[in-house]
Amino acid sequence: MSQTPKIRVRGLKKSFGPKTVLNGVDLDIESGESLVVIGGSGSGKSVLLKCILGIIQADAGSIQIDGEETLGLRGRERERVMRKFGMLFQGGALFDSLKVWENVAFGLIQGRGTAKDEARRIALEKLAQVGLGEAVSTLSPAELSGGMQKRVALARAIATEPEIIFFDEPTTGLDPIMADVINDLIVACVKELGATALTITHDMASARKIANKVAMIYEGRIIWHGPVERIDASGNDHVDQFIHGRADGPIQMQVTRP
Repeated sequence: MSQTPKIRVRGLKKSFGPKTVLNGVDLDIESGESLVVIGGSGSGKSVLLKCILGIIQADAGSIQIDGEETLGLRGRERERVMRKFGMLFQGGALFDSLKVWENVAFGLIQGRGTAKDEARRIALEKLAQVGLGEAVSTLSPAELSGGMQKRVALARAIATEPEIIFFDEPTTGLDPIMADVINDLIVACVKELGATALTITHDMASARKIANKVAMIYEGRIIWHGPVERIDASGNDHVDQFIHGRADGPIQMQVTRP
């Protein structure tokens, strides 16, 4: 494809002391694509996402956003790139001291300098988009159920109408029905924005619902990458074991015995 990918990762490496977590990750995400990265615990999913976001500094490689190298960007240059991003954190990561609408409007007020009245109007609009009414807007996060907190976090992620949205384990801690509701909302919100989405998850039901493309990370590398409809016929034993949740196979989980 001749078009410049929205996100292009090449040779990305990251170690923590003697432990190598990313060992040469190559990945392209096209504009408007919804890519889900799957993999077991400790496979490097979260570190990959945090390196692309700039939360963690990679040791080597390249991370291009819209063709611009971002590895090593600092200060205002990093902030300029960050304005393209929205993020749904694992667990929601809402501010306990702020009302719901203030949580949703946080990036608008703090990051964009939006006037408070306008930010509140946008926050209410985004809350409505995820199925929450104005009555919820004045509550504190502690007064909400887990599913409602996740909806508020999604509203916050889309409030600045970002070009790229990151979803970190979006269904963790939710029952299967609420997880499916969140998956449907993610699909609808990403489509409405025309955004590019990168999701990391170990939840295959979520991956199948959200993704156009799926990539699997194992031992710090992408070992398979393709359309979601081809994942059941990937021809990769690691992928096959993971998506069917089998204990036996090439992926050996480390179990500490007493």
